[in-house]
This record gives sequence, structure tokens and C-alpha cells, in this order.
Amino acid sequence: MSADVMTEKQAETESTELSAPRRRVNPLLVGGILLVLLAAGIGWYIYSSGFEDTDDAQVDGHLNPIAARIDGTIKAVRVDDNETVQAGTVLVELDPSDGQVALQQAQAQHDQAVAQLSAADPNLPMTEIGNRSDVATRRAEVSVAEAALSAAQHDLESARAKVRESQAVSERAQADFARYETLYSKQEVARADYDRYKSAAAAQAQTVLSNQAAVASAEKAVELRSAQLAEQRSRLEQTEKTAPLQVAIREADIRSHQASADVARAALETTRLNLEYCRIQAPVAGVVTQRSAEVGARISRGQQLFMIVQTDDLWVTANFKETQLSRMHPGQSARIQVDALGKTFDGKVESMPAVTGSRTSVLPPENATGNYVKVIQRLPVRIRFNAGQKDLDRLRPGMSVEPKVRLD
Repeated sequence: MSADVMTEKQAETESTELSAPRRRVNPLLVGGILLVLLAAGIGWYIYSSGFEDTDDAQVDGHLNPIAARIDGTIKAVRVDDNETVQAGTVLVELDPSDGQVALQQAQAQHDQAVAQLSAADPNLPMTEIGNRSDVATRRAEVSVAEAALSAAQHDLESARAKVRESQAVSERAQADFARYETLYSKQEVARADYDRYKSAAAAQAQTVLSNQAAVASAEKAVELRSAQLAEQRSRLEQTEKTAPLQVAIREADIRSHQASADVARAALETTRLNLEYCRIQAPVAGVVTQRSAEVGARISRGQQLFMIVQTDDLWVTANFKETQLSRMHPGQSARIQVDALGKTFDGKVESMPAVTGSRTSVLPPENATGNYVKVIQRLPVRIRFNAGQKDLDRLRPGMSVEPKVRLD
């Protein structure tokens, strides 16, 4: 009986469905929905194709290491980590005792070098004056020697003339004596006349001999004066040659003293600088970090004591894929979402990269082994924050950001 009841209910249900009107779907509505979806998809594609973004980006900035420029012992530390400092702020003071002693020693050496230079400076004009005087003296001596030689030559000529004169007189006296000797032998002249002419002839012969001796003496005098003149000329030549050398020696000596004074001056300036370096100052404004300086520590030149982060000159290093850079260029605007602040900043593309990040890594990939697998590379694009925005001072290097660059 239950089976009959079920059959009757099914029959009633089927008859009810056949009697109800059939529902129809409006094709215009479906088409409109599809057009709206298509337009939205096209619009989204066009909009998204005008931007490039990446989540491989971070805030970047200058990290200035502060190191000691001299060896020393730390006397005082004026700052601590995370402290904001201005350019010129004293960070560390070193014990200046060693530097002060070195400065006094350098000052003394400098004064000594300057004194030696001052003592050497007058030597040059004195040498020049002395050389001019020596040359003038030698020239005067040469002139005197020339005059003496000329006088000796004149005396020689005079002696030779006297010889010729005495020879002529002697010849006449000899002739007269010969004639009177003949006359005397004939007893034609007196004995007194004969003796007188004989004596005169002998006297004139002696005069010739005396004059000849005077000529020999005059010749020796000429030779002596010639030798003296040659000696004086040699001395003059030597003086004229050595005078410039003496001046050059004095000039070289002065240059040597000048160089010594310059070296001493440079050493003095170095010690002064080293004394100033006992006060280590901040070269830039920023925030101090990585402090390692402690009072009483002995430090050496070049040892890093702090790091100063310049928070007033920050940018974004965004590592875009190489396939995203075809339309990107400097000057394009960008929106930068900072994760730490939950805030978006405006910026501009400042510069395009020179090399991929993999090429500047410590161990760049080597594709020459034959096992090459193509990997899309990333290149660091620099994006600069627009100035004057609120909360820029809260940014710190290393913060994660998501930049979105609007393509032209």
C-alpha cells in the first residue's frame, strides 16, 4: 500500500512541474556583465602595464666609519650608540701628552733649521763680494805684471842699445889704439898719447862686456817678468773659474738649509695636526652606531671607533628584474611603501644601474663551465625620496620598502 502512495505522489509532482511556467535567462544581462568584466580586465591591464614594482628593495644611505688618525689612549668618549650628532661634534678625546711633547721637539728642530738657514743666507752675498774683489785683485796683479814685463822689455832694449853703442865706441877706440900703436912703433907719437888710447880702448872693451852683461841680466828680468805675468794670468783664470763654483756651492748650501727648514716645518705641521687629531670629530651629521671606543683603551691609527649613519641623505635601492627595465629611465616618478612605517612616500628614479647585482657579489656566477642555466638577473635602481615630505627623518637604511615606478 505504501508503494501505491509513493507512485501517486510522484505523479502529482510531475504534473505540477509540467503545469509551472519555465524560467528564461536574459542574454542581454549576461552580455552586459561579460562586457563589464572585459572592460575592467582591459583597464587593469593597461593600468598595470604603466607601472613596475618590486618587493626586493630597501632604504639605503651613507655609512661613515669614524676611525682614529693617530695612535693614542682614549681619554673621554662623548657620544653613545643611537645618538644624533652634528658635523663637528667631538666624539672622542685622546690623551694629548705625547703629542704636546712631540710638538715641542718639532718646534725646537724647526727653530734650529731656520737659524741655520739665516746663518747661511749672508754667506752668498759675502762670497759674491769676495769673488768680485778677488777677481779685481787678480786683474790688477796681471796689469802690474804686464807693466813690469813691459818695463823689463824696455830695459832690455835699452841695454841692447847701450851694447850696440858701446860696441861702436869700442870699435872706434880699438881703431884709434891700433893707429896710435903703429905711430908709436915708428916713434911718431908720444908715449903718453899711446897709453891714453890704449887705456881708452881697454876701457871701451870692458864697457861692451859690462853692457852685454846688463843685456843678459835684462833678458833674465824679462823672463822673470814673463813668468810672473803667466802666473798672475793663471791665478786670474783660476779665480774667474772658481768664483762661480764657490757661488754655486753657497747656493747649494742655502738650498740644503732651506730644504732642512722645509722638512722641519712640515714635521712641525704634522705634529700640530696630530695634536688636533686627539679630538676626533664627526665629519657629517647623523646617528651614531657601532660604538667600540672605551675610556682607557689604547687605539692605533686607522682603528674604527664608530659608524655615523647619514639620515638626511637617503635613497632606495630597488632590485628590479632585467625584464622590468625596458621602459624605465631616470626622472620617472615612484611611490614607495615603507613597511616599518606603514606609509607611502613619493620619489623619483635617480639613476640606472651599471651592472647586475650578481656581477658585484663576492662569488659571481661562472657560466663558462658548460652547465649554463638562464636566470633572470636583477639590477639595482636608485630611487631618491622627494624632499620636504613628512616623516622622512624616521627612515633608516636597511628598511624594507616596495617601490612602484610609473612608466612614461
